[in-house]
Order: sequence, then C-alpha cells, then structure tokens
Amino acid sequence: MPGDITDRLEIRELVDNWVLWRDARRWDRFRTLWHPEGRMWATWFQGTYEEFIKVSQEGFDRGARIVHMMGGTTIDFAGTRAIAQSKIAINQRAPIEGVLCDVECTGRAYDFLEKRGGKWGIVLRRHIYEKDRIFPVDPGTMPRLDPHLLAKYPEGYRHLAYLQAKVGYDVKRDLPGLAGPELEALYAQGETWLNGGAIDLVPRAS
Repeated sequence: MPGDITDRLEIRELVDNWVLWRDARRWDRFRTLWHPEGRMWATWFQGTYEEFIKVSQEGFDRGARIVHMMGGTTIDFAGTRAIAQSKIAINQRAPIEGVLCDVECTGRAYDFLEKRGGKWGIVLRRHIYEKDRIFPVDPGTMPRLDPHLLAKYPEGYRHLAYLQAKVGYDVKRDLPGLAGPELEALYAQGETWLNGGAIDLVPRAS
C-alpha cells in the first residue's frame, strides 16, 4: 500500500481494539496495545496501564459497569510518532440517589503513539470530555441531584463525575473539555510530542 496507509490502518485497529478488549476484559490482548511506560488518564484514574487493568477488573468485580463506543479517527504523523484523536462515548451505569441511572459522556480519545520495532503502541491515552447527560434506566423515575456537588465538576463531564464521586471515586477536576485552557494545553502537548519533545506522563494534582 502507498505512503502511510499501513500505519493508519494499524493505528485505527489499535484504537478500536482498546475499546473492544478493555470492555470485554481481554487483558492479555489489551496489554499488547501499550509501550512499557504507557499510562492512562481518565476522570477517575491516572496511572500505568497495568494499574489501570488492575483497578478496572477490581471495579468490575464490585459491580462497576462502564462501556465505550468508538466513532471516527483522525491521525497526525511525525516520523515514528503520531497523535490519534477518536470520537468516543463513555457510558456508566450505577445508582444515583437511589435511582439506577446511565450517564453518557461524549468526547474524544487523544492518544500519544510511537512506532518501535515496527509496531505502534500507546505511550499516553487521555480523553477530551465534550458533553454528558444523565438519564434513569426507568423513565418513570428521576434522581434528585445535589447542585453543590454537581457544580464542582467541569461542564463536559459534570454528570459522569457526579456518578463516579457517588460510587466512591476521586474524580479529577481539571480535564479538557469542549474549549478552554485545559484543551489548549493538551493540544500543546500533542505538538510537543510530534516535534520530538518529552511529555508529562504524571498529572499534577487538581
């Protein structure tokens, strides 16, 4: 195939497999998507991919139900480095104020990738949280939300954070959304990566 088509196909398959293997808990396969230092940042977790596997499985065993859907992907290349952005929806189900609810958050996965030994892998995965909503599984019921807790979190993932805080997670409060300085800072990190520079793998406390 001409040009970078094979690289694009490999990366697209990689980001699709992230969703499929993570949600199916195929951790043996999921590990193959990462480089050794690979790290994952999400609302409720920031750490190595091995730690992410551990806490994801522990959460599932306790009853946590989180699934993802993928949309289109765009990829920027600079030699053996790439940034892939993919439309993503995160859906989590849990009781909120005594009412079983689904929260759906739509946004983008933002992957820092590198090709080593002829194989692409993830060095860092982050998410951009653009908008979310909460709706009861039974449409005849509706939870009464605490407005003070809701207001603590950014608009793009406010309801997802509310649910996650209620089930015991410490939710990070300064993640990028549809616009704003956090999003611009992430874009700047992407440019640094493509230009051969080092990026922050450990987030600052929020």
